[in-house]
Order: sequence, then C-alpha cells, then structure tokens
Amino acid sequence: MLFAHDTECGLIAAAGLVNTADGDQEGLPDVAALDEFFTAHGWTGRHEHTEAELRSVRELRPRLRRIWHADTDGVVTIVNGLLRESNALPQLIRHDDEPYHLHAVPRDAPLATRMAVEAAMAVADLVRAGELSRLRICDHPDCDNVLVDLSKNRSRRFCDAGCGNRAAVTAYRARKAAAHS
Repeated sequence: MLFAHDTECGLIAAAGLVNTADGDQEGLPDVAALDEFFTAHGWTGRHEHTEAELRSVRELRPRLRRIWHADTDGVVTIVNGLLRESNALPQLIRHDDEPYHLHAVPRDAPLATRMAVEAAMAVADLVRAGELSRLRICDHPDCDNVLVDLSKNRSRRFCDAGCGNRAAVTAYRARKAAAHS
C-alpha cells in the first residue's frame, strides 16, 4: 500500500516522538534537542524554543504511545480525541516547495498541537486503509520502542535504535557457539 507523503512523514515523526521517552534516557532533555527533532522531521511553522513548548511536546508522548498498544476502537477514540481537542479542520495546503497536502490546524498553532494533529491524521489514514498492523513494537526483547512498518512486504521487525543489528549479532554468536559445541 502506498501512503501519501504527509501520512508517512506524520507516522514516522509520531514514532520518533514516542521513542524520545525511553525510560531512563530522556530523548528530549532540553530545548536544543527539541530544535533538532523539529528540524530532523521537517516541521515548519511556529516553534517557540521555550521550556513550556518542550513540556507540552513531552506531555503528548504517552498519549501517542497508547496508539501502538490499542485495538482499532481504542485507536479511533484516541485519534478522534486529538482531532476534536485541537479543533482540527482539514484543508489542502501548499508551502515550502511541497505539493498540496493536508493540514488540519494553522501553521501558527502550538507545536504540540500540530504534532498531535499530524499524528492523528496519519493514523486516521491507517485506520481507513485497514493497515493498523503497520504500527508495531520493536521485536528486540530489551526494547519497547515503537516503529512504523512502511515496507512493501510488511517485514520490518526492529526500530531504528540498532536493535536489528543487535539481534543479528546475537543470532550469529549463537550459531558460532552451537557450531563449536
């Protein structure tokens, strides 16, 4: 299934944001880290560079994480809540040399609001396409990061934190040990 560019970007950014809350390791420790996240995920529009904005973005993460653990009805409840609370009104927009795509809140809305709505709109596309199974938890036993499987054959199992490499090394070592026994 081919998803619209803004859907894929919204899903990847949502997973990336969720994964910044990693138990002991804070992935958004300060405003500078939020600035880097903002740039890395191609966000545009209002960005205040404040502690208050950072707190708002951090507060969004647990709510988005629940999407990866909910059944379809639960996902719909979360998505509808995010859209309703943000007074989302989808409109086609073109900016920054990007083709037309959907924005559901103004570009000057608070960053956390825009992140919530972009994630909700992207997940809504997955629900409509019957593709929620593309939202997964990393298969590595020591990882609870989330991921979005956008591969054609739906085969992605590991997050972007190097878990696939760790699993391959573990399997290799197990094969070597078995061969020497």
